[in-house]
Amino acid sequence: MSNLPARDLPARDLPPHDVADLDLAPDGLARIEWADRQMPVLAAIRERFEKERPLAGHVVAATMHVTSETANLLRALAAGGAELTLTASNPLSTQDVTAAALVAEYGVSVYAIRGESNETYYKHMDAALDTRPTITMDDGCDLVNRLHAQRADQLHLVVGGTEETTTGVIRLRAMEKAGALKFPIVAVNDAQTKHLFDNRFGTGQSTLDGIIRATNVLIAGKTVVVAGYGYCGRGVASRAKGMGADVIVTEIDPVRALEAAMEGYRVMPMAEAAPQGDIFVTVTGNTSVLRQEHIEVMKDGALVANSGHFDVEIDVATLSRTATDRRAVRPNAEQFELADGRRIILLADGRLVNLGAAEGHPAAVMDMSFAGQALAVEWLAQQAGNLEPKVYDLPDELDADVARLKLESMGKAIDVLTPEQEHYLSSYDIGT
Repeated sequence: MSNLPARDLPARDLPPHDVADLDLAPDGLARIEWADRQMPVLAAIRERFEKERPLAGHVVAATMHVTSETANLLRALAAGGAELTLTASNPLSTQDVTAAALVAEYGVSVYAIRGESNETYYKHMDAALDTRPTITMDDGCDLVNRLHAQRADQLHLVVGGTEETTTGVIRLRAMEKAGALKFPIVAVNDAQTKHLFDNRFGTGQSTLDGIIRATNVLIAGKTVVVAGYGYCGRGVASRAKGMGADVIVTEIDPVRALEAAMEGYRVMPMAEAAPQGDIFVTVTGNTSVLRQEHIEVMKDGALVANSGHFDVEIDVATLSRTATDRRAVRPNAEQFELADGRRIILLADGRLVNLGAAEGHPAAVMDMSFAGQALAVEWLAQQAGNLEPKVYDLPDELDADVARLKLESMGKAIDVLTPEQEHYLSSYDIGT
């Protein structure tokens, strides 16, 4: 299963790895190159990195979704001189073809197999930490947590890390508040060019894509319940509405709930939405969002999916315990039959449906997120030793650089302030 020789590359030239099958590398290379064509911002950064080598001497351990888009991020970091190891942040999001290509075609150490067990998941993470990283890249904070809990003797080596997703940032801020965080982290998730686009447009499109691939269901005419109205929830709700669904939003935040109501969605507690929904999507980043009292009143045939980071938003344990029968009805769709004859269909094991049942976000939107990641890693390398152990935002000028490069790649230009306008905005003595 691992350490197999690639067909066109001598085994002695392969980096350490554990992937499903290196013979998949040609297919993975084609997918990586396809994604690269839609990621011009990251390509421009990679070209600069090749010339400047800003990451030379740094060892990067990354726990992220192993996709063709992530592969292009790693290509940029490798061009900058970094030594890299990649492990999966979600067992069902790994593209085995991409993992194989990164090892065989690009010489990157990858430890990731689609469907790997929890034991293997952490074994792979430990292999990444064995490289004694100076920079971490995380998608959910598992790598950082393990480093702090199991490898405290290595913490002094780390100059900083990055975090890709909302759930991870929440955990990191809790660590910072408790005084437990021992090195600086850049919350790339909170960059405007990430959450305003990746979370909203990427999650919106890819979540519906995953649901449709897993079920072939018609969205039009269905009642779709979206739990959580952050940027991910906004994206899912807007895409479902655009496809003809009646959308219900559930929230705990009154401001977000008010926003959803004023954007035309029905807003109510989950207890009221549960009997009405045909399709449920959780995007809260919290645990037990759909639980026993909701499952007990759902319609026969209700589809349940998660697009939050971890598989804790849906109470799968209770669903399993109360089911009289369970069986796969389609790839990535499992039917749980309850004692009263109702059937609940769980998609992608309750993990990220957009990656478990589809391919995740489109490359064009990940271009911005991963450009922010690359610039954050460069910034951390430049600031080594000058930062406190806390959570930092991506500097505004780097966020603006990503947006500017993206606009240029789209052939779009914007206005520039005139000297008179700059003076007006910076003065206080000009009246009406």
